[in-house]
Amino acid sequence: MESLRPFLDGLEEGVLFLDRNRCIIAINRAASRMIGQDCDAVIGQFCPGLFNGTECARACAAREDCALIPTRDQQTRMLDLAMDRPDGVQIILRMWAVLLSDEAGLERYAIILRDRTREALLEEEARERLRLGGMIGHSPAMRELFRAIMRAAISNATVLIQGESGTGKELIAKALHDNSTRSKGPYVRVHCASFPDTLLESELFGHVKGAFTGARSDRIGRFEAAHGGTILLDEIGEISPVTQVKLLRVLQEREVERLGENKPRTVDIRIVTATNRDLAAMVRQGRFREDLYYRLNVLPIQAPPLRERLGDVPLLVEVLLEELSQQYGRDGVRFSGEAMAILNDHDWPGNVRELGNVLEYALVHSLGRVIRPEHLPMGALKKIAPSGKRAFAAAEPSSRKVAHYYRKTSDESERKRILDALRETGGNKVLAAEKLGMSRTTLWHRLKRYGMDKGCDSGQDDREKFS
Repeated sequence: MESLRPFLDGLEEGVLFLDRNRCIIAINRAASRMIGQDCDAVIGQFCPGLFNGTECARACAAREDCALIPTRDQQTRMLDLAMDRPDGVQIILRMWAVLLSDEAGLERYAIILRDRTREALLEEEARERLRLGGMIGHSPAMRELFRAIMRAAISNATVLIQGESGTGKELIAKALHDNSTRSKGPYVRVHCASFPDTLLESELFGHVKGAFTGARSDRIGRFEAAHGGTILLDEIGEISPVTQVKLLRVLQEREVERLGENKPRTVDIRIVTATNRDLAAMVRQGRFREDLYYRLNVLPIQAPPLRERLGDVPLLVEVLLEELSQQYGRDGVRFSGEAMAILNDHDWPGNVRELGNVLEYALVHSLGRVIRPEHLPMGALKKIAPSGKRAFAAAEPSSRKVAHYYRKTSDESERKRILDALRETGGNKVLAAEKLGMSRTTLWHRLKRYGMDKGCDSGQDDREKFS
């Protein structure tokens, strides 16, 4: 060992040598520096005791052996852990082990340590730049959303958040509140669609004793409860015409009247509304008051669907899978490359909510640390056709029958198939998508992939036909 000392002390990685009983028999300078103890002080120590309280020590105790030693079907077993040194400094270490045997066949361990403290801090800073509240993303659509939220946060104006189900409209509202001057005030959410009309008025405005059958005492409404803070009226498109009139007065006067009394009460609130409906269309149809719509739509924010930010899918998978892994007690679970390719190629009509459901399904149906295609809910993503080729099976409107689209084994053959469909339909992408048996969004992604999104053979930009 002493003949190797100059080599070992010249390494950036720390090395701990253990005997079969997991006691430290040698240590290099890098390891001594990382753990904050002199070499002589740790010789003879029981290695798990050196990392007492960490996941590594707990795993060793449960296994009664070095938990870092890989099993026969593993090449390496790595573990990242946070360790508190004797000087009070916390360090992030990446650890793995190598099983050694001497000429007599006596087994020993070499534990390799790599200091990831600075790397982990940089990763955390990067993640924070990609986050706003509970939202995460680095796509242009998400960066624009973050900017819109921060611009709206400095104002007290009413905000209307519109977007499909599952796009995180409530997360946007919460981020608005948390980044505003009202962040220390209450944040109250009302899901308007979950209450019948008669109960919704009582929930919003409150009531006095005897206002209606069952009103046995006075009760403040959600508007009063949000005084000094923010109230989110989720699914605002579901409220009745009567409630629309009363809400209009709150927006104009910042006053509420409890049911059963005629005493106005002033409220200091910021109103944020959210809906997956097209309120402008509802106004044209006479189903939503025009004056209320313009009062609500002072600062509009659009929540982008996941299909418009598919580049965020790997990042979302990483974050959501980490949360689910903690929930299910499954550390170190990851997606295989083939399974991740399936996720990246899906249109996600249910948006981030659908992605979360798919990840939970996959985690439940996988037994090991790697999630493979067979663990995914293939009926909702991609199916294997009898010929062995993949068939797209994303949800399509029930009113339209769409044949399965079998992807070719090469990009060139797929490109040719798309070109043929466009020629046969005169460049109409809507008809071409139907002919190919894929959604319009999927066709658009394929055109972008092959550099065909600027037009067909004629060179004419045909994107307006999607509207």
